[in-house]
Amino acid sequence: MSASRRSGTTDELGPDEPEPERDGPKGGHGPEGPAGADLLAALLDGMDAALCAFDAHGVVTHWNREAERILGWSAAEAVGRAGFAGWAVRSADAEEVERRLMSAMHAPGRQVHEFALLTKDGGRVLVRTQSAAVRGPDGEPAGLYCAFSEVHAQIDLERSIALSEALFEDASWGVVLVDADLRPAVVNAHAARALGAGRAAALGRPLGELLAQGVEELESALTHVLAEGAPPAPAEIWVGVRTPEGERRRCWRSGFVRLASPLAEEPVPLGVAWLFTDVTEAKHSEQEASLLRFRANQLHRAARAAAECEDPAEAATVHLDFALAGFADHALIDTVCGGTHPDDQGTAKAVRLVRLAATPSGGPGPSLLTGRAKLPVRYAEGHPALQCVDRIGSVRAGAGSVPPEQARAWALARQWPPDTVHALCAVLRSRGRTLGVVTFLRAFGRAPFERPDASYAEDVAVRIAAALDLAGLAEGPGDGRE
Repeated sequence: MSASRRSGTTDELGPDEPEPERDGPKGGHGPEGPAGADLLAALLDGMDAALCAFDAHGVVTHWNREAERILGWSAAEAVGRAGFAGWAVRSADAEEVERRLMSAMHAPGRQVHEFALLTKDGGRVLVRTQSAAVRGPDGEPAGLYCAFSEVHAQIDLERSIALSEALFEDASWGVVLVDADLRPAVVNAHAARALGAGRAAALGRPLGELLAQGVEELESALTHVLAEGAPPAPAEIWVGVRTPEGERRRCWRSGFVRLASPLAEEPVPLGVAWLFTDVTEAKHSEQEASLLRFRANQLHRAARAAAECEDPAEAATVHLDFALAGFADHALIDTVCGGTHPDDQGTAKAVRLVRLAATPSGGPGPSLLTGRAKLPVRYAEGHPALQCVDRIGSVRAGAGSVPPEQARAWALARQWPPDTVHALCAVLRSRGRTLGVVTFLRAFGRAPFERPDASYAEDVAVRIAAALDLAGLAEGPGDGRE
């Protein structure tokens, strides 16, 4: 190209230079030129669906690679043929297929049909087609295009869509799509109720705004799935859900599936599908059953060990030691001395309690008998142990939500180890008499005693009382345990 052309001026053409066409761009920049044809071919070959096109006379004009993959006929073999008869359709079906296809040129919108096509190797493929007319410049039908895919592939797609819609509308478990930033992108109705938020209100919010506890564990699981893929089994995650009524502690059995784009050459994570169901009640029942089995086993083992003790008082400490495992941090046995309970002899006296045995407060070890001197314990009026004797029933006490200094002062004022924050006193009764009190103590970090704990403490107290009563009989009358 000359300098004058580059600068925009016009020179006379030489004898060997062709006259440029003035009717319009038919070169590389126009849609009808070679570049436009290449672009059209690239678009057709890049489609996920098979596509062929016919002119107004039913001659094949276009045939893409997906059509070649499904039927085996190449574009060179297909383009230029008149209809499908004799090569892509059985002769007996050719007329019906052609009629149904060509009817799309004179019908509004798209026409959907299903019929069997022949592959190049003689096999048959059931396909679903969508056909529509191609209009010319004058608006008249100039041909038609036909996009088709194997029926089973279409059915798989429809099933996938139907499954997605069902999961997000009617599923009885929570379904949340979490994006790569670990924020909910789609939430179904069940999950929205479980999270205590509306379906729209939960979208795009950090999980920490929806959950008070368990966020770190959940986000760690989501991050692992994004990086490594789905775990081999569901995971049970305890969470605290923020609600207008306060925090709710729930256990969700969760499954995770990594979502990747099917359009990328390499898997590109789009997020994680998180499916969960609430198993809180089942977990509570399971934990309670496990706890009952453990405690029953401890009572059985304690009875067998106590039966081997020659000293009944030592047998009482054996019961105390076995009960302590997993139940409390410290335990005390106080026996009644120098008085009787009002229901025993009719005349009430001031009740005094003598420390018989205690677990070591400085470290682990068996309970120690400390009541040989029979010195009364200096319990103040209203002490939980004295209340237990007076009521002939279990008494629970706690320091409450106070600073550690106040909790320490509370424990020391009651003659308990300084780390005590929860206490449970159970009365020792045998043969209609009150023999004393067994006290179980829990330190910081332990939950308060509940009603099932009191029932277990009462079972232990019955066994300790029987051993102490036997010890009193062995010592003879007048031992002061009345």
